[in-house]
Amino acid sequence: MSRTHDDVPGSPYAESVRRRILVIDDDIYTHDLFAALFESDDPKRSITIVDAYDGDEGLARCAEGAFDLILSDVRMVRVDGLEFLRRLRERDVDTPVVMMTAYGSVETAVEAMKLGAFDYLTKPFDKPATIRHLVRRCFEHRDLRQENRALKARLEGIDAKEAIIGASAAMRKVTRLVEKIAPIDSTVLIIGASGTGKEMVARALHRLSPRGAQRFLPINCGALPETLLESTLFGYEKAAFTGAHKTTPGYFEVADGGTLFLDEVEAMSPGLQVRLLRVLQERRFYRVGGTRAIETNVRVVSASKIDLRSAAEEGRFRDDLFYRLNVLTIMLPPLRDRKDDIPALARHFLARYNERFKKSFEGLRDEVLEALGRYDWPGNVRELENVIERAVALAEGSHLGLDALAPELRAQAEEPSLDTPPRSAETRALPDFRAAKASFLGDYLERLMTQAGGNVSQAARLSGIPRQNLYGKLQQHGLDPDGFRKP
Repeated sequence: MSRTHDDVPGSPYAESVRRRILVIDDDIYTHDLFAALFESDDPKRSITIVDAYDGDEGLARCAEGAFDLILSDVRMVRVDGLEFLRRLRERDVDTPVVMMTAYGSVETAVEAMKLGAFDYLTKPFDKPATIRHLVRRCFEHRDLRQENRALKARLEGIDAKEAIIGASAAMRKVTRLVEKIAPIDSTVLIIGASGTGKEMVARALHRLSPRGAQRFLPINCGALPETLLESTLFGYEKAAFTGAHKTTPGYFEVADGGTLFLDEVEAMSPGLQVRLLRVLQERRFYRVGGTRAIETNVRVVSASKIDLRSAAEEGRFRDDLFYRLNVLTIMLPPLRDRKDDIPALARHFLARYNERFKKSFEGLRDEVLEALGRYDWPGNVRELENVIERAVALAEGSHLGLDALAPELRAQAEEPSLDTPPRSAETRALPDFRAAKASFLGDYLERLMTQAGGNVSQAARLSGIPRQNLYGKLQQHGLDPDGFRKP
């Protein structure tokens, strides 16, 4: 049950935003008292009071939406106030909580403060002015915390943008796109091969968005079995299945107001795809084993290492879900197509692992950078990071040299440059088949799109590759058809 009371300029509760207060007490007199108090102070009705009559009901109300203040009695017949406070803090909810306790129960008040209560009121209540002053302090405390989080998010947002390392044309385009779409509160689909930095881009989108002060929760859909992924996303009720000893909120609840990042979304089962589609459409869901709809306000950013459009056309992914996820799209190029970024990335990882391993390498030798630039990086940026981590961990001296690299990378330094006579076929180092095939295909597609002037349909006719398959291959190689159109 809720009652609404509005905000009056000059009153103790005058604010520029609407307020929600949860009152938990099994005594109806307490609810009537606070309703009357706020009603007399707030005739324009901008403060909403929500009533609950025990700790369990209070927790349920908190799951349905956020509050600016919670007033809870200590002694209640079912779940008491202290147990309510413990469970609330386990959920990482930082709403100010004021405990109401009988006069003289100092020990109880002290215990409540240790559990994280903001303050306490003794019954019978003192003058209304005392309650007004306490409520105002709670509002100011919550506002200050939110301002601090917003400031921190703005600062981290700057760092997040700078974390998209790369001065190549491809990465400058990605950075501009992230800055442009971060404030737009729509779903985003990030397409890129494994290791290209999809989560890094998702974090930058979050930090640069109005949700940046709230939570960012990532989950890899391909790393969990279906039942565990379902309960992780949506939560579950007590006794919903064997081992469900208590009601547990899922990521759609915990990330409320923030961003949920679904990596490898293509790995979702058809059943979970239906549930995800419903959440995106209705902004509500049910916990596993639950019967009560829970509202959610989460921005979903998803990522895939395959061409989801082709997967949808071939029936391997729901086409209606694809169109829901694909409102805004970012395509990340593989590292082999942005080799100009390798020196900056390598220095970035060198600094990171210098700090982690307490080393003091000043840089990388020229022959190391040359070897890194010759390699095709099938594992993309993640593989480069692993290479630098290994080198920093094992090497000695002031600069990383070739001896710190794995044999397959050291071999790249022996490859002839353009002005070096070629070696015989017997001695020339060959890349592995997968790298050679990927390199050939990337070069072929660039030449094909240049000849077709950026027209995908024309390129499909020239090559004999079905249009939808060609589009997917272009995405996989980070090639944008518009980049080949003649001015």
